[in-house]
Amino acid sequence: MFSPVESRRLYRQAADQIRVMIASGELAVGQRLPAERDLAEQLSVSRPTVREALIVLEVEGLVNIRMGSGIYVVRQHAAKAAASDREPVEGPFELLQARAIIECAIAEEAAGCAKPDGIAGLDEALMRMSGGVNDASAVLAADRAFHTGIAAIVGNATLIRVTGEMFDMRMTPYFARLASHFEGPNTWRSALDEHRTIRDAIAAGDAAGAKAAMRTHLTMSQKRFSESFGEEFSGEEKRGHNKGRAKGTAKT
Repeated sequence: MFSPVESRRLYRQAADQIRVMIASGELAVGQRLPAERDLAEQLSVSRPTVREALIVLEVEGLVNIRMGSGIYVVRQHAAKAAASDREPVEGPFELLQARAIIECAIAEEAAGCAKPDGIAGLDEALMRMSGGVNDASAVLAADRAFHTGIAAIVGNATLIRVTGEMFDMRMTPYFARLASHFEGPNTWRSALDEHRTIRDAIAAGDAAGAKAAMRTHLTMSQKRFSESFGEEFSGEEKRGHNKGRAKGTAKT
């Protein structure tokens, strides 16, 4: 049986517990794991924490996440790799929280000292991002250029380096697998619109607006990564859910 987990890095604890159950055969190859919401309840963690744990296990090749169907065990033995090789020290939600704290302050500062050449740099990054929404590597490079470009407006080399390093922390197999489930042309277009709002506030010298726009962008980024894998609304369940909504009986 699952038991509640404790500790600051809850997703690692959750992944460890599921990994042990797979290795022992308690969760057999081909078996579908409980629904995401049920795992969260049994482990006494949030659904985003469960999501992070499942992505770790998918990167290791222990489970297969089938969008709209569920999460299935695909093999019993994890690769013998150090924990640091399996996943980053920080999970994506922890990283996005750190970025919100730091980059909101940078955007606020940039709005107070932006010059035409700095805004031109942001515009160039936005143009590249707009033309690359169907190319993940191109849009990521433009996304990084936009965020480091805001730090460059401030003119502090440490802030430029820290912003770039935080962005680069997502360039791992773990984060890439998470992104593969939840990122695509539509989400990148949403991010592009959010970037434009940040850019406009900085160009207008609106420090409070730039800070708020950056916070909204990174909050929405976290929300996009927090979407359910959708296993509870597949097939007959989804049709039943929609039928219930039509009758006004669905939960809200």
